[in-house]
Amino acid sequence: MRLYIAEKPSMARELATCLKNPQNGNGYIKTSGGIVTWLVGHVLQQAEPDAYDPKYKKWRLEDLPIVPKRWKLEVTPSTFKQFNIVKDLIAKADEIIHAGDPDREGQLLVDEVLDYVGNKKPVKRILLNALDETSILRANADLRDNAEFFNLKQSALARSRADWLIGMNLSRAYTLAAQRLGHNIILPIGRVKTPTLALVVRREREITNFKPVDFYNIRVMFAHANGDFAAQFKPSKKMLDLPAFDSEGRLIDKKFAEELVKKFSTEPLDGKIASYKTTEKKESQPLPFSLSSLQIATGKAFGYTPQQVLEAAQSLYEKKLTTYPRSDCEYLPTSQFRDAQRILRNLTRLNNDSLKNLFTHANPGIKSRAWNDKKISAHHAIIPTQKPLNMQLPVVELNVYNLIAKNYAVQFYPLHVYDETVVEVKYKGEKFTARGKVVKQAGWREFYIAPKVKADDETEVPLPPMEAGDDVKQKKSALKQGTTKPPARFTSSSLVQGMRDIHKYVKNPDAKKQLKDVYGIGTEATRATIIDDLIQREFLRVVKKILYPTKKAYLLIDALPDEMTYPDETAIWEDKLHSMSEGDGTLENFLAGQVAFTSKLCAEATKVRFAVAEGAFQCPKCGAALVKRKGKNGDFWGCSAYPKCRTTFDDKDGKPDFNGKKFSPMSSEEFISMNSDR
Repeated sequence: MRLYIAEKPSMARELATCLKNPQNGNGYIKTSGGIVTWLVGHVLQQAEPDAYDPKYKKWRLEDLPIVPKRWKLEVTPSTFKQFNIVKDLIAKADEIIHAGDPDREGQLLVDEVLDYVGNKKPVKRILLNALDETSILRANADLRDNAEFFNLKQSALARSRADWLIGMNLSRAYTLAAQRLGHNIILPIGRVKTPTLALVVRREREITNFKPVDFYNIRVMFAHANGDFAAQFKPSKKMLDLPAFDSEGRLIDKKFAEELVKKFSTEPLDGKIASYKTTEKKESQPLPFSLSSLQIATGKAFGYTPQQVLEAAQSLYEKKLTTYPRSDCEYLPTSQFRDAQRILRNLTRLNNDSLKNLFTHANPGIKSRAWNDKKISAHHAIIPTQKPLNMQLPVVELNVYNLIAKNYAVQFYPLHVYDETVVEVKYKGEKFTARGKVVKQAGWREFYIAPKVKADDETEVPLPPMEAGDDVKQKKSALKQGTTKPPARFTSSSLVQGMRDIHKYVKNPDAKKQLKDVYGIGTEATRATIIDDLIQREFLRVVKKILYPTKKAYLLIDALPDEMTYPDETAIWEDKLHSMSEGDGTLENFLAGQVAFTSKLCAEATKVRFAVAEGAFQCPKCGAALVKRKGKNGDFWGCSAYPKCRTTFDDKDGKPDFNGKKFSPMSSEEFISMNSDR
């Protein structure tokens, strides 16, 4: 018997339909091609600390770090029935087809079940990047040995265990540290969640502390025999050392700027063309979408949150209209190039006037840089399937579908080609530059508006023909004032972009270079969930789609060491996880590094100094918070730093009696009542 194990019921139903003659059973579907069953996401979960030792049910700093010697998994209670069905079918099968989602997590969640039940049967892998019939049948005809994906599983396992080590240990360590100072709070700390929150906290402080600076640009209009053109003043390196310029090279001294304008407007007005160079430039089509780039684009275009986009993309996938949504890849396999004509023909039938010309004039014979087998792993970019859109879609889904279709269609347009001319003028011993642009072939840019040129940049308009050595005359010099602006606050979609382009935010300059090509922090599937979780736990609040950190966010980020709040370590770990999925690195070595990191930060938690909670009474001996508890002889106040500090006070009208009994030791029995189960 051939047994297919899908990741979820919807995928199982589509697979069973293509295998012909589906007949529903209890937790499975019989077909002509075998039996199809399903999981419900992760039916196995990491065991809680008290599963390793009952003493871990209480949160105690002296027990940290908790490091399992042998990792345990438990069946998720809500999936127990389906797990047993899958387990029984595995026992009866002759051959198993792993039909998890084509990514790191999809690989693990089926593999971990097979390992858990001790499967020894042969296992093949089907990669379902789309759920339309053509794609499923094509994938089923190209099954691969599941052993080829061992490294992908190891990478997912490393991520899961690293998240457990950091989450379970550091959340306890820093929550206990905060509670010692009277904060009634649980601080969830995560390998990705915490540096993501820190991005928002630091951005908000940058905005709060921002001081606008006025700066000045000088533009000169020159007359040439073939026409006039404007050029920008470019100060020499020697001039940039003057106090009139700031560290960013901006001219900030208005008086100095006015003197330069006066100088440039005074006879003699003769200048020379120092250089005139024209270069042909070719701009490639934008790549098709990964989930992150889709979330960013829809956030900019429609203001959708990453979670909205993920849900819409998942729904489109399940409706067989688009390919697998949780993809971090922006490239396509060359084998799918043959599908282009049919997909484009379907798109021309869409009821969308704004995109009609784009779809109609696409040339399926053009092959863009997106078609690259070397860039493909288990999945590829998100594109329309061969199934035509012949149903009414909700507005969000329709807008997401149209963006996916647009980025697919431009792959079949020529490159955008233009001549870029750069001219340099020597005048009054100074340098001035102008940049001109002449479009030779609009190509795909006919349907994508180019970014607007900033007001302070050289104007990209055609320049008159010139040669080096030509004479020019100054006609007019103008001074334009600008003012620096603070960085923009994060929205959910721009925070996803920050997580993806994490190299821009690392602290270490060497790591910044190393991580430029890293895949970011978090995964395509988890970034939206992480941001939503920070909002639900009230570490972030949303006002008109803008993210603001709360008091809890400042409390947490200010207490943690840089290793947890800056993304350097997390980004390096993500890079290692990606390398592991390609066979470079081992699970054991990666986890050894995580254990060392966790142990170090647990030790640092004993020294951390949170601000004392508002309204809390402070221990006069050690500075920790006093906590009101019930003792054998009534209420009393004890130091939360017990057993290091044994200070207690009698209770008087709901407050510590600082004028009464002081510094008396607490019994162990009394202290036990201060440490309730978490």
